[in-house]
Amino acid sequence: QVQLVESGGGLVQAGGSLRLSCAASGRTFSSYDMGWFRQAPGKEREFVKSINRYGDSTYYADSVKGRFTISRDNAKNALYLQMNSLKPEDTAVYYCAASSFGGGAYQRGYDYWGQGTQVTVSS
Repeated sequence: QVQLVESGGGLVQAGGSLRLSCAASGRTFSSYDMGWFRQAPGKEREFVKSINRYGDSTYYADSVKGRFTISRDNAKNALYLQMNSLKPEDTAVYYCAASSFGGGAYQRGYDYWGQGTQVTVSS
């Protein structure tokens, strides 16, 4: 089992940037593929970006292509999401998740979830 804790959310103006972090503890972090998801009020949770356990392959949603960057530091048991050129429609609770066998872009492929961190983008 792995425990995940997100941080770095907050309020930012449109066009600004935020960097989200996800700290992992428990089982070996490098054993998991990792992903970022988000859920806006009244909306279903959606995929944002993912990265495999080796850090050499990533998937992304079209809505964030060219704006968000996912990365990981296995030595620090940490996952990151660098968010640039933020838009009001990016406002959501952001979650990090871990997959034992490969989750890709699908929620059901992930076994463990963090508590979420709120990102609010003002216009």
